[in-house]
Amino acid sequence: MDAVTRRQLGVCYFPEHWDPADRPADAAEMRALGIDFVRIGEFSWGVTEPEPGITQLDWMQDSLDLLHIHDIKVVLCTPTATPPKWLVDSMPDMLATDRNGQLRSFGSRRHYSFAHMGYRREAARITRLVADRFGTHPAVIGWQTDNEYGCHNTTLSYGPVDLAGFRDWLAQRYQSIDALNRAWGNVFWSMQYGNFDEVELPNLTVTEANPAHWLDFYRFTSQMVAEFNQLQVDILRELSPGRDIIHNFMGRILDFDHYDVGAQLDVSSWDSYPLGFLDQMRDLFPEDHRLQFARSGDPDFQAFHHDLYRATSKGRWWVMEQQPGPVNWAPNNIAPRNGMIALWALEAFGHGAEAVSYFRWRQLPFAQEQMHAGLLRSDRSHAEAFAEAGAVAEMIRNIDWPATTKGDVALIFDYESAWAWRIQPQGEHFDYFSLVFDIYRGLRRLGLSVDMLSPAMAATRLDDYALCLVPGLFTCDAALSAALAKTKSRVILGPRTASKTSDFQIPEGLPPLVPDAISPARVTHVETLANGLHVDMESMPGHFWPWREFAVPVGDAEVITSTADGHPALLRRGQLDYLCGWPDPEYLGNLLADHCQRVGIMTMTMPEGVRMRRAGNRGFVVNYSDVEVDLKSFAGPCRIDHGSAKLPPSGFAILTFECHD
Repeated sequence: MDAVTRRQLGVCYFPEHWDPADRPADAAEMRALGIDFVRIGEFSWGVTEPEPGITQLDWMQDSLDLLHIHDIKVVLCTPTATPPKWLVDSMPDMLATDRNGQLRSFGSRRHYSFAHMGYRREAARITRLVADRFGTHPAVIGWQTDNEYGCHNTTLSYGPVDLAGFRDWLAQRYQSIDALNRAWGNVFWSMQYGNFDEVELPNLTVTEANPAHWLDFYRFTSQMVAEFNQLQVDILRELSPGRDIIHNFMGRILDFDHYDVGAQLDVSSWDSYPLGFLDQMRDLFPEDHRLQFARSGDPDFQAFHHDLYRATSKGRWWVMEQQPGPVNWAPNNIAPRNGMIALWALEAFGHGAEAVSYFRWRQLPFAQEQMHAGLLRSDRSHAEAFAEAGAVAEMIRNIDWPATTKGDVALIFDYESAWAWRIQPQGEHFDYFSLVFDIYRGLRRLGLSVDMLSPAMAATRLDDYALCLVPGLFTCDAALSAALAKTKSRVILGPRTASKTSDFQIPEGLPPLVPDAISPARVTHVETLANGLHVDMESMPGHFWPWREFAVPVGDAEVITSTADGHPALLRRGQLDYLCGWPDPEYLGNLLADHCQRVGIMTMTMPEGVRMRRAGNRGFVVNYSDVEVDLKSFAGPCRIDHGSAKLPPSGFAILTFECHD
């Protein structure tokens, strides 16, 4: 599929769940609503192949033919997220094993180990079977591989096949057991191994396992996911040329490197459930915040993932599943405020999504997801989301959606850092995702558009941005170090940036591990802070919590800000600043505003719950709050192209600014 010139609306559809007599009415109603495409087939292995070697594909053929007649395109899925019972029984060791050593059972989904070679062969076989039959069908515009890698804690597995694969991976990586022992520091606690067959998995140890052991296990597991996906991608490119290959990532799933998988795809997509995520992630969203945005979702969480997944596949991205109403899996499954079902889709389009697909067409009256809302109720009557989806379908055809442009600032996000700080948090409140998300939220509160970069991207694109933020990066490799040494951009490092080597060791010259010639700081020690214990700034509002570092200036570095107890809070040397702790929103806001002013980036103070993404001189504004907002109060000179000057709750507006730097 060529890059789309207009936004498209879709819905997830499961024809195998319904009487075939219902399908013509479904297709006709979808087309009348304005649905451009459907996604089908991701859980259909048991229907497609009910017995070994016995295939039933007529239902899919009929569905594709019918949808094609109604001018509805199809994203077809490989069904590998749900291997059937007969397959599990034929190779029971394909089942994943949890961290406690308990074998995970059949009866749900995602019940396989990525490292099981027998299951990989079966996954390749069923992918080839479906693609060979439908790869050139005129309705098929793309393929989704599997479904939601990592969902339900299904990335890491701790069974015999995983152990065997891990040992082989280590042997390839280190070549000799002596090299592994040195890299891991196994002289500590007499953990030396005599050969690779002695290495065990890092779970079930008496106390914490060696952090380098854990990190390599994450690296191995991430590679297994990438290999599994690549296996399907290769088959689909062979048998279905010219169609987009997609995977639907999830929110805050960090167990594998999405950049690696995204590089194999044409389009990264993700599954957006704003209310479910808000209520589920109690460590990220405090109770008062959850209550404030209970019916709209967090104003930044969706946008964070829009920006992240846009980065994983060279700018092309979709929302493959969009929440249409109450879900069934959060602690509390709240109904959205009127207008939010439309707003979430419009916000995604404003961020550059080519397509948004609601999950699902019709609520199911049976099995695990029967309490999950759809565009239709189980009796075929229109659910609350139906009209809002129709409004979105009409709107996207009448709005000029420009291409996504470069953001105002860059923010580095790194999966290996997420693994490292999960392994060694040092304090109960330290979480890598939360740190990066806090900084992202601070940028968005200033009306800034943010581009996510991997460390590898940053090494080649640093000078594209006047300001780049690098919070919590586990280690700094040679390429990024070289870019930092010559950059003309302002870069804020820290906290915890480049504090380890790639072997998970403290650098010989103390952190941060950046070239001495440019390093602003040397970190001598750190502390993590309990609830209620924070470190105030000197002569300005704000504080550090829950992480604080004690650092001294290097070379001609200046102390820009100090803490109230007399230690550096912000150090500067050349183009690099080093932030010595986790800033609260007040200090962070002032810090970011000051840096933006210094480098000539325009900011604006966004009202609570209101956010904007810019594309050139156009701004796409959303109102997550429950109060009306006057656009002119923060936007300055602009023309309102869509919406009104008084932006209501759940409102969406498009602005054209009179000038844009």
